[in-house]
Amino acid sequence: MRDSVDRHVEVWARELDWMDPVKEAIFARLTILARRASQARRTTLDTDGLRHWQYKVLLTLRRQGPPYTASPSLLAEQLGLTRGALSARLGPLEEAGLIVRSHEDPDRRRVRVRLTDAGHAVFDRQIAAEEEGELALLAALTPAERLTLADLLRKIVVAAEAGQGAPAPPAPRRSRSDES
Repeated sequence: MRDSVDRHVEVWARELDWMDPVKEAIFARLTILARRASQARRTTLDTDGLRHWQYKVLLTLRRQGPPYTASPSLLAEQLGLTRGALSARLGPLEEAGLIVRSHEDPDRRRVRVRLTDAGHAVFDRQIAAEEEGELALLAALTPAERLTLADLLRKIVVAAEAGQGAPAPPAPRRSRSDES
């Protein structure tokens, strides 16, 4: 069984004899899968008329658990946004009825953002479509192979998050054109 990456690796293995073909195959395939998953997400978001940043706000609120509320400062922190940028993003979501902002105290200084029933429904449709697409990508694997893949990827992610495997400065490499 061959794929487009096999051909890609063959070409570069001839051109760059120092390149690790297994590493190249792994990262090329991860890139293809990430691109396909991303495109599937964009297609589903387009169907619902939702933008990626809007989905991220709904996802962040849903992740809070019941009652699916958070302060704007917590949302901004979790989304990596300034409070001003978050405020600009919350307006369209509130206008669409996907979230509501309410004031906790009489002086109206403390605000809470809550996911509405409509926001839940939109999020649920999006996440269900993503689940379907991701399962379709994994359909070529047995349950045991999926578990093995998940374990191997976890090992790489743990090392990356611990700062291991940080990219070193590239060593100068000689290409075949340098030899002529």
